This record gives sequence, C-alpha cells and structure tokens, in this order.
Amino acid sequence: MAETVLTPVIDKLLQLLINEAKLFKGVHGEITSLKDELDIIQSFLKDGDSMPDRGNMDSAVKIWMKQVRELADRIEDTIDEYLHHVAQRRHHRRGFIGFIRKAGFLLKALKPSYDIASEIRTINESLTKIKDRGERYGLRPIWEKGASLKGLNNVERHEYEYDPRLGSLFMEEDELVGIESTLEEVVKCLVEGEPIRSTISLVGEGGIGKTTLAKRVYDDEAVKEHFDCHAWITVSQSYSIGRLVRSMIRQICPTEESLVEENDPIQEIISPLRQYLQTKRYVVVFDDIWQTDFWEVIRHALPANSKCSRIIITTRNVRIANYCKETAYDTVKELQTWSPELAWELFCKKAFRSNFERRCPQELETLSHEIVSKCQGLPLVIAAIAGLLSTKEKVESEWQKVLDNISSEFKMNPQLTSISKVLCLGFDDLPYHLKLCFLYFGIIPEDYSIHENTLYRLWIAEGFVKEKGDKTLEQVAEEYLSELIHRNLVSFELLYRVDRWCRIHHLMREIVLSKADELCYCQVFYEKKLRPRGNYRRLTICNSMENVLETIQDSGVRSIFLFNINGLTKSFVISLFERYKLLKVLDFENAPLDDLPKEVGNLFHLKYLCLKDTNLKVLPKSIGKLHNLQTLDLGHTSVCELPIEINKLQNLRHLFANSYKFKLEYGLNTLGGVRISDGVGQLEDLQTLILVEAYPGGSGLVKELEKLRQLRWLGISKLTADIGKALCTAIEKMNHLEKLYLASISEDEILDLQHISFPPPCLRYLFLKGRLEKLPDWILSPNLCVLDLSFSRLTSEPLNCLKSLPKLECLNLYQAYDGEELHFEEGSFQKLKELRLRKLEGLKVVKIDDGALNLLDKLVIGPSQLMREVPSDIQHLKNLKHLEVVDVPKEFVSGMQPEIGADYWKVKHVPFVSFWYRQEGNIYDVYKLGESDLLERLQEQE
Repeated sequence: MAETVLTPVIDKLLQLLINEAKLFKGVHGEITSLKDELDIIQSFLKDGDSMPDRGNMDSAVKIWMKQVRELADRIEDTIDEYLHHVAQRRHHRRGFIGFIRKAGFLLKALKPSYDIASEIRTINESLTKIKDRGERYGLRPIWEKGASLKGLNNVERHEYEYDPRLGSLFMEEDELVGIESTLEEVVKCLVEGEPIRSTISLVGEGGIGKTTLAKRVYDDEAVKEHFDCHAWITVSQSYSIGRLVRSMIRQICPTEESLVEENDPIQEIISPLRQYLQTKRYVVVFDDIWQTDFWEVIRHALPANSKCSRIIITTRNVRIANYCKETAYDTVKELQTWSPELAWELFCKKAFRSNFERRCPQELETLSHEIVSKCQGLPLVIAAIAGLLSTKEKVESEWQKVLDNISSEFKMNPQLTSISKVLCLGFDDLPYHLKLCFLYFGIIPEDYSIHENTLYRLWIAEGFVKEKGDKTLEQVAEEYLSELIHRNLVSFELLYRVDRWCRIHHLMREIVLSKADELCYCQVFYEKKLRPRGNYRRLTICNSMENVLETIQDSGVRSIFLFNINGLTKSFVISLFERYKLLKVLDFENAPLDDLPKEVGNLFHLKYLCLKDTNLKVLPKSIGKLHNLQTLDLGHTSVCELPIEINKLQNLRHLFANSYKFKLEYGLNTLGGVRISDGVGQLEDLQTLILVEAYPGGSGLVKELEKLRQLRWLGISKLTADIGKALCTAIEKMNHLEKLYLASISEDEILDLQHISFPPPCLRYLFLKGRLEKLPDWILSPNLCVLDLSFSRLTSEPLNCLKSLPKLECLNLYQAYDGEELHFEEGSFQKLKELRLRKLEGLKVVKIDDGALNLLDKLVIGPSQLMREVPSDIQHLKNLKHLEVVDVPKEFVSGMQPEIGADYWKVKHVPFVSFWYRQEGNIYDVYKLGESDLLERLQEQE
C-alpha cells in the first residue's frame, strides 16, 4: 500500500509547482525539495509492496510506514490550507474596492505566507529524519528478505509458509454438493469435442470453488483414462516460469528432468517438454493465474498437436480467462455464487456431519439461516464456518455468539483465518490506484449498494482517477470499476439494463475495513461504537449524530457521509462546516436536512455535494463560491429554482435537480424539473444536466443548451410543441450525448421531435414521455440500448420500426400504443433482454414467432384488461427467466397448472396475488390466485 500513501500527495505537489509557483516564490524551492524527497521515499516503499506476503510485514516496517503516512497527511493539509489562503486573496483583490484594499491585504498576506514556508521547511526536516531512520534501522534488507521468496512456486514455498488454499484440493466427496452438473459439463469438454488443443477457463471470485471443481475434474476416472499425460501446476501471484516448467517435466516426463539445468534459459527448459508432448494426449491444470504474462510464455511449452489435448485454467480475473482464449473451441466458464438451497445443503452436511442425521435441528434453524446468508453463496466460506460450528455445542447461545462475532472469528479463529488470507489475495494483487478505489466500499454500510456513476464521481472528487489520453475522467473511472468487476472483487445488479448497483462480499468488506483502518483511510461511526484513534480522512456517520463532533477531534477529515440519520440541526451543520473546512466530499443523501446554511460557501475545496432526498427547498446564493465543485446532486428535493450563482461554478461537471412533485399531473413517477437562469451555457465542462424545465422561456434555455458541447446526459421536462424544432437543432450538436430524457408539459402535449437529421452518435439511452404523432426517424440510432416510450399513444404498430435496432436490450412501452395487436416477427429484436408492455389499453393479442426475441429473459405484461390469454407462442422464448403479470383478466391465466418440479415461487402483486415460478432451462408460467390458493400451492410444492 506504499503508493496509496504518497502518490496523491506527490501529484498535488506537482500541480502546485505548475499552477501556483509565481504566487509565493519563497515556498517554491521548499516544495521542490519536498517533492524530490517523497519521490525517493516512494521508490523505497515500493520494495515493501513487491514482497509476496505483504500482510505479514515486519512491525518495524508498519510503524515506519505509519509515520510516512501521517507526514503525507500533514503535507496535504498544509497545501490545501495554502491554496485556500491564495483563493481568499484572489477574492479580495477583485473589483474596484478590492483594488483599494490591495496594498493592505498584501501586507496581511505576508505572515501567512511566511508561516506556510516555515511549515514546509519543518516538514522537510521531519521527512529527512524519517528517511534516515528507515535506512538506519535496515528496513530495506527486511523487505529484500521477504522479496527473496519471489520466484518460488507454491510447492517450493511450503517450507516457508502454509498455503491457505490447501483445503480446496482435499474436500471430502460428500462435501462436493452442487457441482455435479458443472462437473459433468467440464469433463465432457475434456474427453469429447474437436481434436484441436483447447482451453477451459474456470473463473470466479475467491472462495467460489474453482480449485475444488478443477481438482475434482482432474481426478475423475474418465479423465485419467482418456489422457496419456497429466500435470497439476499451482501458479499463484509469485511464480517462476522456469520452476513451473520443471514441475511439469517432473510430473509428465521425469526421465527428461536430467536434461534440464537450473540456470538454463527458458527456451532450453521448454524444448524437451514440448518435444515429448508432440505425440501425447495431455491434460494440464494451471491453478490460480493472476497475470496474462504467464500465458504468453507457458502456451509455447504445450504444443497444439491435434491429439485432443486439453488445458484447464482457474483465475479470478475474467480478462485473463479471455486472454487465454485463442480459438473458437476455447471456453470460459464463469462460476456463480451458490443458491440459498445449495448453500443450506452444504452447511448442514458440514455443521451436523456427526449428528442429527446431517439435518439442522428446528431450534437452530433461524440462526443457521442467518449465518448462511452472511456467507453470501461462497462455498469455501460456508464450509469453513460450518466446520467451526460442528465443533460447538448445538445450543442457541453458542451459535448466537458465532453470529454476533462472525467478522472477528474470521480474523482471529485459526480455523477461519485461512479464508481471510484467500480473500486478501485479490486485494493484494491490485495496483495502487485500484486499491484506493476499492477501499471506498468500506465507507458504505453493510448491505448497501452504490450506483456506478456515484462511484465515478466520488473517485474523481477524491483525486483517485488520473487523466488518460483523450478520455474523460468518468470514462477512466468506468475502466477502473470494470477492472474490479473482472477481478471478481465487485459484484453488481443491473436495473433496467441501464444502472449497475455495486457491492462487495460481506467478508471482503471486513478485509477492506481492516485495510482502511490500518491506513486511517476511513472510519465508520456507529452510535456508541466509535473507536476514536488516528487521523482519518473519511468519516461515515450512521444512525446518530450525538457527540460526533466531540468524539472526532481531527480537523483533517476530507469526506463525510451520513446514513440513517434521524435528526440534523442547522447549528450542527454550521459546526460541521467550521470544523472540517478542508472537506472535498459531503454527502447528506436522505438526511433530515431542511436548510443548507450559507456557510457552505466557505468549503473552498468541496468537489462533491449530495443533497439528494433531503427536505431542502432553497439553495443559498453562497453556493456560487464553491469554485472547485464538480458534482451537485439535488435529486428528489423540493428545490424548484436554482440561483443564478450556479453559473459561477466553472468546474461543475454533474448537476442533478429533479423531484417527483408533478407525479399527480400525469403518469406514474413522472419527474419534475427545476427552473434555471440564463447563463448556464457558461458551464462548458458540464456533462450531466437533469432535469430542467423548458416552460416558460424555452427558447432561451435551448440557446444555452447549444453551448454545452460536453453533455453526456440531458433531461428536460415541461416541453411544449412549439420549441421542438429549436430543441432538435441543439440536440444535433451534442456529439457526446449518451442519455436523453424528454418529457412534455402534459399527457396530451405533442413532443415534436421530427427535425433531427442525425441523432447524437453516442446515444444509448432514450426516454420519451409524451404524445408522439409518429416515431421520429432518428430514433433508429444504431447504438441505442434502452428505449422507454410513455404516453406516446401511437396508432400504428411501433415494432415494424424498432425491430431492426441492432443493440436494443430493453424496451419499455407504457401507454405507448393504442392498437389491438403486437407481432414480434421471426428474426426481430435479436439483442432484446427485457420487454415491458405496460398499460397498453387497447392490446388484445401478442404474437411471438419462433426465432424472435431469442435473448429475452424478462417479460412484464399489464395492466391490459382486454388481453384474455397468455401469448400463445411464449414457449418460443427459450431464455425467459422472469414473467410478471399485473392486473389482467381472470381468463388470462385460467386453466394453467403448475408443472411438476417448479423450484421457485415469488409473490409479485397485491391485492391480486400474482406470482411466477421458475424451472431451470424450461418455460416459465404465471398464475394469479387468491391468497388462500397461493398458500395451498406453496404447501403442495413443499
């Protein structure tokens, strides 16, 4: 974690030297010297980050790094105070009055300048002492001793350390629940198929069972008999290609081992193995690959000999799996977390293996289910916690203790610490910039998810995201998140095919909190559970504000987040602003905030201000003083008008301002916008502007919009037909626009959008709410992924126009069509995954040809009072997983009976109890019954 300590500070010093060098020449030389010293120390620290077992770093090294971190924080505080001081000076110098005061102010400025210079000199002296202390106590040799383990494969490192993944290789046969179908599938890939050499990659997060499955496949009798040669190679994070190849030679052709010398170049080590395998049918498992470089070399040792040879790879990283895929015959199998049913089966087998006939006694069921849910479907974790419980007395009090202390059990209990080590490997493998970003999940309370775009904006505000070519910072941040997802460290749920809501595994969060605590990265303040120690840069306050300011004395906090706060007084908020004057991030989302004090304007460094879902009605004019502000989120507040001072925020990139205040006027969940003053076109960096009202004064707004050439997301409400043409001209100029939301002033007002010749080339998400005389021609944008039409009331069937959209994944029609029939023709909507046919009041018949909607997995129908039967061709939807029906006539579902073997039920609608069931691989049917009937059916299924 060395680079996470110093890199942001070095970057800030460099920026200071470039941008502010002329202001205080006396400070310039000291800053240059400071940066040079930090560069040297960072190089020194990288040795520690490179050692294979960073988690067991010597305590002297940890103390030394803590001193470096504290000094880095002090440097950052000094710089930020200096920049604040400079900004105040510039503010006072503006205008005629400022000119009169200039001489007096410069005299006052001399002392602060001198103090800053003196502070930097003191820091330089302290830094020199810390560096000398590290060299004097021989910290570099300590790291070099650890680094001497680099290059050893897992087999050779066993004399130094215990491999925490060992248990995955030797699970008992009766513990291998839930892998039969996957096992059969992988074995079939090995012993059948084309004669060309092929690769099977097993991908998934740590603890999901990749190694267990690979070992079970490797030991399968059919596999043993099918291949001439076999080898199992554990790769791991630190490896030597030479040693791995020698290990293959020992397992495959031990007689050739004498031909290889220890110091031979890699090509001479590979040559005898490759030559031997030319005529053999071989299977080789490479377990736990972390780098693509490994495959670049090792693939040359394994000839493509057309003998049906096979390679199995296990990795946590999807990118690595895809990198190893060289032909159409190579496959990537992504392992998923276990279902609650399979998780429960494994838990019972392990926890009650010697009693109760491997069944959970009734008095322990509730606690057991809670414990299993904490494991979140990871079989390695389930097996470990169940193994621990098998040694406990089978009484509620003992199991309650384990549940209450499950996090500490994984840290302290010898039976479980290996699991934490396995999960830690994924974190340790991250580059420094991704570690900073990943640690942000420690700020979010347990069981919360965070929207991907929120993550991007927070990471950018914190300075974690670096410029990369012509890409925006948001695009680079998206790459960061994609990398964390591909490494299987972050999971997400997709909402309407648009929004990714991200989270991490419960136990991985505990690891994140531990790392964050070690670095004083963040602290979570729960009511009466705060452990105040260290100078934390980020603070999450949950449940209570009582005594927070008294408890947290450190004024260096840079980010504050509030969750589930019941009371929030104006005086407390003012005190917050005064205490933490260097704040960069302030998140009041869902807090009981009625008034934003004008003192918010004093937060010069603030880059991210979230007021979403608060009771705020007015924004203070002092908001215009936040010249560094990048994100202002007023979503779902009662703010109706933005002050003209908003136009001073030249660094603003994202402005969210919407509410549900007009939802009673027409349509469900209709968003209301805000009125905005002339001059918004000055905000040239603006990427997000949602939602602003077009009426009154729509033409003036449109002229301002034409100047915003960087917009990615635009939302306009209260549109009238007479400004349609001017709006179309503005939209045509938005070459970067990705999301567009347009809503008319009323349900009957026509959206006149026919005047766009060419749609924005990047347009992917389009939401139109209002009457359309016909579908605009430009709606057939080739990159469109999501289309939402509400209140369009089209008279001609829209499917004829939309069916050929090459990338459309989600189509929502809400009162969008008044006709009687929708026909999904053969070959149409080949990419569509989600279809919603909502409140199509004239609809009677839906026809689905074989070969249409091939990828559809979710279908929502209703309310549609004229539909009397389920679409007759619904059986053609082979990938359908979710079928929801809302308020349809009784005839729609009459006569349908549940198929035997249904394995999933869910209540979907009240007071009409609608539910759907799922049978893997088959059609999904819907039933609509009374509550008593539903209970009967559920009992029958049990």
